[in-house]
Amino acid sequence: MDEDTEQLNRVFAALADPTRRNLVARLADADATVGELAEPYDISLQAISKHVKVLEDAGLVTRSRDAQRRPVHLDAEVFNLMTKWIERYRHRAEERYQRLDALLGRITDDDQTSRRKDAS
Repeated sequence: MDEDTEQLNRVFAALADPTRRNLVARLADADATVGELAEPYDISLQAISKHVKVLEDAGLVTRSRDAQRRPVHLDAEVFNLMTKWIERYRHRAEERYQRLDALLGRITDDDQTSRRKDAS
């Protein structure tokens, strides 16, 4: 398995959890510390820290040091990898639908031609 595939597997696994998806959504608005991220939840700071660690291992977030604060930052670069993967399969599905539309169009045209001949 190549490196991109392994990272995609980690990213999608990390985003399978609704709490982590919510953390990513919040970090899209602004950086936050683990304590700030934990505020709206009725779970321990340690649990949020574990969620952040999973996101960090997947490459979705990074942490830095700002004096006494350790803000968590969303790393938008990994979204490019996800978008390319999703677009590849969206494009393939779209091509299949276009072929189906063309086939249905030919069937409809053939049916209409047949009806005209029968009516003559």
